[in-house]
Amino acid sequence: MGKTRDRDRSIRLLLAACAAGWVGSAAAATEAWPVAGRQGIIRSVIVPADLAGQREAYQPQIDSLCAGAETCFLNFYTNTTGAPLAVPLPDAIANEPTAILRRSAKQGVDGFRWSCRLKKPEPDCY
Repeated sequence: MGKTRDRDRSIRLLLAACAAGWVGSAAAATEAWPVAGRQGIIRSVIVPADLAGQREAYQPQIDSLCAGAETCFLNFYTNTTGAPLAVPLPDAIANEPTAILRRSAKQGVDGFRWSCRLKKPEPDCY
């Protein structure tokens, strides 16, 4: 009886830990990511490092930052060194690209591309 109770308790603790991690990641995905600045029409957005490779985490940010805009250019980066946000970007941030979004009604383009640095199985990385 004791072994069953201990096993059940262990399973509950494991499930609670997994749920807490999932909730934490979900919250980070929906919070607004910092915008380091703008150069022309391109905004530089800082992605939480733990979400850098998760495509679904980018969509709420894109929807928020590009709401109502026919043209929207976003460059995404991580900032694992904690470098101060500035434009132009410090090398520590500029060397950590994750993705780009290019949306242009004029050019008929609406594309999201991963940085080759993330080693995604996408043939069209930059």
